[in-house]
Amino acid sequence: MATEISKDTNQLKKTLSPLMIWGLGVGYVISGMYFGWNLGLAEGGTGGLAIATIFVIIMYLTFTFSYTELACAIPKAGGAFAYADRGLGKNLGFLAGMAQNIEFIFAPPAIAMAIGAYFGIWFPEVGTIPIAIVAYLIFTALNIFGVKGAALFELAVTIVAVIELLIFAGICYPEFEVANLKQNALPNGYMGAFAAIPFAIWFFLAIEGIANVAEEAKNPKRGITIGFTSAIFTLVILCVITFTAAVGVDGWEGIVYPEGSTEASDSPLPLALGKVVGEGHAMFHMLLVIGIFGLVASFHGIILAAGRSTFEFGRVGYIPKALLCECQN
Repeated sequence: MATEISKDTNQLKKTLSPLMIWGLGVGYVISGMYFGWNLGLAEGGTGGLAIATIFVIIMYLTFTFSYTELACAIPKAGGAFAYADRGLGKNLGFLAGMAQNIEFIFAPPAIAMAIGAYFGIWFPEVGTIPIAIVAYLIFTALNIFGVKGAALFELAVTIVAVIELLIFAGICYPEFEVANLKQNALPNGYMGAFAAIPFAIWFFLAIEGIANVAEEAKNPKRGITIGFTSAIFTLVILCVITFTAAVGVDGWEGIVYPEGSTEASDSPLPLALGKVVGEGHAMFHMLLVIGIFGLVASFHGIILAAGRSTFEFGRVGYIPKALLCECQN
């Protein structure tokens, strides 16, 4: 039977500035700008995914502002678990905590496999799984080293990933045509917008992980407020830019189906860029190389959030105290 851990021990060190928190918030999400969202175009077309994205933006804006209030009022590493535990009681709090743990613990292996597949293009003899395991161990070790170093690394790779998206938009916008947005905009009617919602969520999924580092903010009220709000507005801008720049080049089919294929691709940006500069151009290869930073940012950030989520779960006694690391230093 696990015993409750003293509130005087295992306190997390306050090291995060608003800029670091912004980097974490954008980093959690930014891989969703690089792949996945375009599959919603196959379900709803440009119009359907646009409608779904508008509703998702409204949902995440209101959700983020609510989460900001909660994170400032209850700056605990448990995030949603801490809020549910306080407001709904221990039983429902436990369920909320388990659901959050599942989200944060199972997401990194999936992204690690994507990183393994990405590097497997250059090192096919190594294989996807060994690369994924090595990536998982490296970034887990970086998180063990300390949150400040992990947050600085996250900030660096996030900035690179954001710059890459802006470069992509800068290359594509000169070829942008409004007619491409209207081309077969609602292939499945307005009902296609409902089918596109799960893919529109990719633009913002996991920003809630900011709440899990609230306890480590130097000034939780100021840091979380600035970090959360600036992160969501950054993501809204990147969402609009990426969506319109990619689809505006050649219509939605061009960034869903590779030429000569009827199978949907999860690489919308290379497909769009290839139509502008060609697959042999240096900028095309730069996108492929730097695009890995988006995956790394989300992978590394969610590992950090997973550590905080499970830490809080243990601190209140839901897992054996012996498994809880000493994190006060």
